[in-house]
Amino acid sequence: MWHRLILILILIFGLSACGLLKEKTTDNSQWSPNKFYSEAKNELNNGNYEAAVKLFEALEARYPYGRFAQQAQLEIAYAYYKDQQQASAIAAADRFIQLYPHHPNVDYAYYIKGLANFHDDLGVLGYISSRIINQDMSERDSKASRESFENFKELVTRFPKSKYTPDALKRMAHLVNVVAKSEIYVARYYMKRKAYVAAVRRAQYVLEEYPQTPATEEALYIMARAYDRMGMNDLREDVERVMRKNFPQSEYLSGSDSLGKESWWKIW
Repeated sequence: MWHRLILILILIFGLSACGLLKEKTTDNSQWSPNKFYSEAKNELNNGNYEAAVKLFEALEARYPYGRFAQQAQLEIAYAYYKDQQQASAIAAADRFIQLYPHHPNVDYAYYIKGLANFHDDLGVLGYISSRIINQDMSERDSKASRESFENFKELVTRFPKSKYTPDALKRMAHLVNVVAKSEIYVARYYMKRKAYVAAVRRAQYVLEEYPQTPATEEALYIMARAYDRMGMNDLREDVERVMRKNFPQSEYLSGSDSLGKESWWKIW
């Protein structure tokens, strides 16, 4: 008896819910481009990014020509970026660049690409490592950082007067240091594994490609220590002279005429 009553109540509730859902379905078949755009922007501003994307896509499909459709593509890229769907944001921005390379707002597409790569935390694991255990951004794969730098570089080069250029320049300065530090991190790993030749190459790459970054000090130290471990004293002394000239107060140097002999891993 009670089982039947419960079943009936469930069916009634289910039918009521279906009725409510049907009532909430919006008929947008007669919407104008402006109506589509305003509704999509409302969803976007309210943080309903998935709903915003669907409306922008519907706008583009219904009215594929004109300024609303073009702007909708940019808004889609931004919505994906805000929704932390970095790959989709980059793909949407790339699509806009390919379709409208001379559009007045194409600089924004490059900017979105740079931001998407800049904030690519490598998913949940990247977020955990950087936020919870305070892992240095440079200790992870620097691929996204490099791509972000190139995106911003293209924006700055092609659109020096863009309103997004000042922020792009600031982010580029940060990214250069991140990428340089990532190379140092790899060089440290090679030193730990006693792969001294590989460590020298990484450190030398930092000196050649990122000479104005703070990482050059440690790059010189790594080279000197690697040469010392390989018994290449002449090269070690050459590097040490350069280091003493450029970083006379370096913590990596002792007060004597040669590099400090303290344990490699004590310093790090």
